[in-house]
Amino acid sequence: MPKPDNKTVTHRDSPRRYFYPLLIALLLLAMAGIWFFLQAGTPKPQPLVPAPVAVTTKPVVAAPARMVDEQQCQGCHQAQARDWQGSHHQLAMQAATPQTVPADFNDVSFKSAEETTRFFRRSDEFWVNTPGPDGKPADFKVAYTFGIAPLQQYLIEVGDGRLQALAVAWDTEKSRWFHLYPGQGVNFKNPLHWSKPSQNANFMCIECHTTGYKRNFDAATNRFDSQWNSLGVGCQACHGPASDHVQWAAKKGDLLHAGFAVDLKDQDATVEIETCARCHARRAPLGDGYTVGKRLMDDYLPSVLTRELYALDGKIKDEVFEHGSFAQSKMADKGVRCSNCHNPHSNQLKAPGNGVCLQCHNTAGKSAVATVDGQGLQAKNYEAPEHTRNIAGQPESFCVDCHMPGKFYMGNDFRHDHSFSIPRAGDKVSEQFKLWSSSETVHAPRYDESLVLIRGGQPGAAQALYEQLARNNLPAIQRATLLAELANYPSEQALKLATRDLGNPAPQVRESAVRAVSAFLPPAERVALYGPLLKDPVRAVRIIAARDLLSVSAQGLGPAWEQAITEYENVQLSLLERAEANLNLAMLYQASGRGSKVEAQLRTALLRDPDFYPALVTLAQWLEANGRSEEARRLIADNLKQHPEAALLQHTQGLMLIRSGDTTNALPHLREAARLEPGNGQYSFVWAVALHDSGSVDKACLQLEDLLKRQPYNRNARLSLIQYYLENAHEPKAQGVMQSWKKLNPGDPALK
Repeated sequence: MPKPDNKTVTHRDSPRRYFYPLLIALLLLAMAGIWFFLQAGTPKPQPLVPAPVAVTTKPVVAAPARMVDEQQCQGCHQAQARDWQGSHHQLAMQAATPQTVPADFNDVSFKSAEETTRFFRRSDEFWVNTPGPDGKPADFKVAYTFGIAPLQQYLIEVGDGRLQALAVAWDTEKSRWFHLYPGQGVNFKNPLHWSKPSQNANFMCIECHTTGYKRNFDAATNRFDSQWNSLGVGCQACHGPASDHVQWAAKKGDLLHAGFAVDLKDQDATVEIETCARCHARRAPLGDGYTVGKRLMDDYLPSVLTRELYALDGKIKDEVFEHGSFAQSKMADKGVRCSNCHNPHSNQLKAPGNGVCLQCHNTAGKSAVATVDGQGLQAKNYEAPEHTRNIAGQPESFCVDCHMPGKFYMGNDFRHDHSFSIPRAGDKVSEQFKLWSSSETVHAPRYDESLVLIRGGQPGAAQALYEQLARNNLPAIQRATLLAELANYPSEQALKLATRDLGNPAPQVRESAVRAVSAFLPPAERVALYGPLLKDPVRAVRIIAARDLLSVSAQGLGPAWEQAITEYENVQLSLLERAEANLNLAMLYQASGRGSKVEAQLRTALLRDPDFYPALVTLAQWLEANGRSEEARRLIADNLKQHPEAALLQHTQGLMLIRSGDTTNALPHLREAARLEPGNGQYSFVWAVALHDSGSVDKACLQLEDLLKRQPYNRNARLSLIQYYLENAHEPKAQGVMQSWKKLNPGDPALK
């Protein structure tokens, strides 16, 4: 189990990790021995004069800096330490003791819609009695606290080094227990249940609540041996390992950045922002921890502004933290960094009220922050009623009220949006702005206005998308988001735009451009385009390009591809506690001719998470393809009995029945999948095709018409509907679909 102290914890590896390097070393020694043997048996001419001896000097490689006891920092940096004491960073994670647990554990019970949890103490230990992974109530010990306000969560020990985050949390403001997922029917069968992989704190949470964290998952034993340097977010979580800095402090030498691998005061704000983004971004890890001094996308894959996570105007929708919002802002473009507004040690704002904003937005029209580009600032009294339309100091008179609206997450945690945007179309504040202004200024379509057309599949959508991508001043995260929309609007222009962005300066854009190009070109035609990306300086870009060429790897893609695809494999191997990584490996092995490893990897994915249906379906497909159809059908049928609410299983069962020639029994399963997940257009489309193929053409047309109302950009639905109309002699209807399609994307090659 992790060790809650301030001492540097030695990384404990499984012996297996040392086997392959040792084997390679032995092979090299054996080869050297053979070479010397052959050389000894070959007569050599003797030189007439002694041969000069070449003296080579090996470069001295400095050992990487190490974590030190955080208390060593506090001796010199007393002001920063005072700010840090008691902060959310310092107290992000603590051992559960009477001093750190404010919640009521006096044998009280909390009843949710599905389960009852009882909280009690055994001496100075804190315990819960709650349904476990089998649905039966059991006693579990609370090991650690998570957070301090406005709520506190608790991490439960369940064995094998696992810590799980309990979904019943303590409201520190109202002094009450509450459930983080009310009304969602969370019980032991639900993926959100505290015992499930989605609530595993080793993978999901602890990295951002500790300093120097390593998950240390052992795939062979299915155990964690997670370690950290110290609890809470300490100095070295942001500045990096401090051993070289301690050495510099003692000698005042000439070490770069005073012994740190990064300079958070670098003129380029990206260094600081990406340091904060390691935790303050919605992202997926690309390994076990991060490497200080590397770019964010060397260690993580941050999300773009997807439908699920952000509103059309880019404001926070799901729990996305701050980075994705801030990356869209004019603030980020002008060089504003997190520490311009927040004290990084106390986490508090640097000034009360509007003071932080007035550093730049003031009557002088000048920025008080030297590193911020003040060009374009207006000299204006932003606190005047003429601007706020409210009396100064009253509610709705503060900058954040209009420019940083927020939402509650985790039940009671209010967070402000950090895009600092002008209120957008559709929200109440924007409508009020229109009433205040006597005339609307003419302007080019904004990103959010274009996105309404693009995601709504409205006339002019393709042109709006292309015009936005043609801009040179679009924030990288918005450009990456729009590139993800290109697949719905193919054309020659779309391909040109995607190809151009393969060379964009921002790694997030290059990564998204690869995905866009792959929707337009067959793999063989991507090889030449991806050449530079296989050597990209950022890992996330290299591995997406390599993976995208897997299907043509047999033709030989060269050492750069080999190295990049090995990196991709190593990323998955570093995430073996996750079912997703095991599925990725199975697909990699299948595509690269290592078929003997596929089934074992898929079964391991299901061991990690029995409810991870993509792995279950892939296993069934693998069994079918290898002559084990009956086993595949039984696998899906048995799981469907247990989880009839799983749309993917219903869909898969329907497809398997169709492949066996039983369309009649397939239709109810396909219909149920479409009903369970109406947002998944593929389910509705396949059901419509099955209806058509079974002779129910009118019903098929009705389903496609309904699908196009929800997803007007769905090209497959449009193509099939036109075909079905023509088959039934409904040419005017077919022409109507065709004309609306031309208004949507006149350059679509399918229209030719």
